[in-house]
Amino acid sequence: MRFNAEEWKRRAEKDFEKAWVEGREVLSDVPHFRRYPFIGYELGKPHPVYETIQRLRQAYLRIGFSEVVNPLIVEDVHIRKQFSKEALAVLDRCFYLAGLPRPNVGISEDRIRKIEKIIGKNFSVDELRKVLHLYKKGVIDGDDLSSEIAKALSVEDHTALKVIDEVFPEFKELRSEPTTLTLRSHMTTGWFITLSRLADKYPLPVKLFSIDRCFRREQGEDATRLYTYHSASCVIMDEDVSVEDGKAVAEALLRQFGFEKFRFKEDDKRSKYYIPGTQTEVFAYHPHLENNRKYRDGWIEVATFGIYSPTALAEYDIEYPVMNLGLGVERLAMIIHDYSDVREMVYGFRHIQLSDVDIARKIEMREVPLTAKGLEIASAIIRAFEENASAQGPCEFLAFKGEVFGRELEVYVFERENVKLCGPAYANEIVVHDGNIYGVPRSERFARYFENGVATGVRYVDSFSYMAARRIEEALMTGREEGEVRVRVVEGLSDVNLRVHESLMNYLISNGKEVDVRGPLFLAVRFRVR
Repeated sequence: MRFNAEEWKRRAEKDFEKAWVEGREVLSDVPHFRRYPFIGYELGKPHPVYETIQRLRQAYLRIGFSEVVNPLIVEDVHIRKQFSKEALAVLDRCFYLAGLPRPNVGISEDRIRKIEKIIGKNFSVDELRKVLHLYKKGVIDGDDLSSEIAKALSVEDHTALKVIDEVFPEFKELRSEPTTLTLRSHMTTGWFITLSRLADKYPLPVKLFSIDRCFRREQGEDATRLYTYHSASCVIMDEDVSVEDGKAVAEALLRQFGFEKFRFKEDDKRSKYYIPGTQTEVFAYHPHLENNRKYRDGWIEVATFGIYSPTALAEYDIEYPVMNLGLGVERLAMIIHDYSDVREMVYGFRHIQLSDVDIARKIEMREVPLTAKGLEIASAIIRAFEENASAQGPCEFLAFKGEVFGRELEVYVFERENVKLCGPAYANEIVVHDGNIYGVPRSERFARYFENGVATGVRYVDSFSYMAARRIEEALMTGREEGEVRVRVVEGLSDVNLRVHESLMNYLISNGKEVDVRGPLFLAVRFRVR
């Protein structure tokens, strides 16, 4: 079956949009949703790895594979059974698990006296000895030990912790001891265990997939390797499976990610758990990679498959042949999202890019009027500047006259020099374009900023007038009867009564973005009380 990548993408987007709308309907009945209306109205940003996992899950389900969870923690005997003579090399790359032993703690006369001194009273030695004995046998867990000792001594938990710390050094001296348990280093390790449980219980063919973590004890993490990665693996168990089945699955799966052409090459590694000659590397062509030299003009290795060895299957009493295909999620995510360093993709934050809308919403005025009358004053100042912007100075215009806080107030816009009332930048507007914050006029020169970016609707004259109104309010509250508010040249956001949070500024700087709001403003307001 051929898969149309665009069709699957269209369906996925439609399903997601439906789920988002349904989610908002559910959230609308939640009190916190009504209190914080932004919840549910903005789509968050998924991590590239988990976004790829979700797409892989849907891709596997579409081609008829059922999802299972394979064992993550396995005894090392399974590696020996599956890898035979290669087991030592594989185990060298495994993380072994260790645990703390449970010490046999005695209670001497000296310890009894120390405990009595700490808790300030006598206690039942038998009750305490019983608790320690149950802990040794594993009946009491380590995280319950302090509370159980507190009960035995009839004291608070913090006192019990002091007793453990000062009287029983055995607990502080514990050292972890290794076990035979390992963290799965290959998804194959889990597949043998899972298939052995299904072999005689489910009708053929059995088609399963699992996407989960594996752990590899590398010499260190670098641009291509991490200690833990995600494997997207599948198996087909049937009476007759072949390399052709692996090719068909690889193609059906990867076409859903935009890959168009495929090449198959016998893998030189030849793992012992595959039948010789069946281990195959899958190379795929993706159009958006053809100009990228590191991917050989669009071709890249993305998966490996093979047929499990009958010898390895026999160790688990599996009598049917099994085809296994696997790919590294991080590798596929790096291709899709154009990363060259897996550490940057997994641990970095490049994917959490703020949109122009996100940035615009975080730009706010530093000072705003405190009262309705203050807002009226701000509107009057804006109107006076707009109506007389080109007036030649020296000049003065009454912007507001009225009663404020029981006093008769007059507010004027003015210019004392032989220049226009408003400076050239008075109508500049704050706009966010491509992650940058600009203060520019709505002119042909800057039309693309407004067409492709997000305009805040805040002009310099607006933010200045709000600041002026606030300063006038504060002056009247402190008994002042006259004063001036003016701004000459704008160098930064604060000069025009605007601000962004320090964290946003750090984000902009770290992502190479700029805040350019420079301009000659030259606005002035004066007030007096009659």
